[in-house]
Amino acid sequence: MERDTRIDLNLFRVLDAIYTHGGVSAAARALHLTQPAVTHALGRLRDHLDDPLFVRQGNRVVPTEKVRAMMPSVQWHLKALLASTHTQPSFEPARLAMEFVVGFRDILESTALPGLMARIESEAPGVRIVSRRVAADDVERELATGTLDLAVDRPLRAGPAIARQHLLDESLAVVMRRKHPLSALLRRSDYLAAEHITVSPLGESNALDTLLGQNGMFRQVRLVCQHYFSACQIVAGSDLLLTLPQSYAAHVASLLPIAIHPLPIRLKTFPILAYWHSSKDNDPAHAWFREQMTTAIAQALGPHGS
Repeated sequence: MERDTRIDLNLFRVLDAIYTHGGVSAAARALHLTQPAVTHALGRLRDHLDDPLFVRQGNRVVPTEKVRAMMPSVQWHLKALLASTHTQPSFEPARLAMEFVVGFRDILESTALPGLMARIESEAPGVRIVSRRVAADDVERELATGTLDLAVDRPLRAGPAIARQHLLDESLAVVMRRKHPLSALLRRSDYLAAEHITVSPLGESNALDTLLGQNGMFRQVRLVCQHYFSACQIVAGSDLLLTLPQSYAAHVASLLPIAIHPLPIRLKTFPILAYWHSSKDNDPAHAWFREQMTTAIAQALGPHGS
């Protein structure tokens, strides 16, 4: 019986995605397919080409010599096919059925996610969101492998393949219980003499204390905890002070009996940026999601936010 030599051209899209993103799971996310579907497609192509195509090395898959040799031609023809398509179906968020993974700090999760979910439920009820805390040193790797779709954070070190967008500039404030002895006036000397709570989810050194130390100023830190909300709860029932982003202070002050004061030390504002892998620049689903995210953050953290 003669072997069927016909090949489904969609298999080459799968091959290109695995080659570009370095793994089956990342390719599945890029193609908006399930991982089993990509694995099945890869198996069919292996049978057709009589080659393993990729071999595993650590957390990545490495192309065989046959794949390296054929990929320039495969990618050229795929681009030509896409270019020959003059009309593309319009993007409809309501038809999306996919998951987006976002790297958030806990304060952004509290302030931005409610507005984001309201927008998603209205426009794309089939979308699922996973919010994760990702260490700064891991953000670039996770964006590149596709295990993370979008990160929102302070300035991070990342290579040219990582796209970024400045969202806003944030300032710091101090919160204390409403009848705190310093509630009438908070001076620099009072701030430095008081006892403080700091927040360090992953055990990082506190950037504010590092900056103060460089200028010969030191605080008395009584407690280090993991989350800003729990720190605010402790502040509400003690004489400890907490320094935190102004937008989150305003959000929590509406929930707890705490007062907000300007930080009595002049510091520059710090930028908040969105990060994503440049391979997703022109993906309509990811572009739409980034727009929803950035709008929700601007509304929650901007001058007229909560």
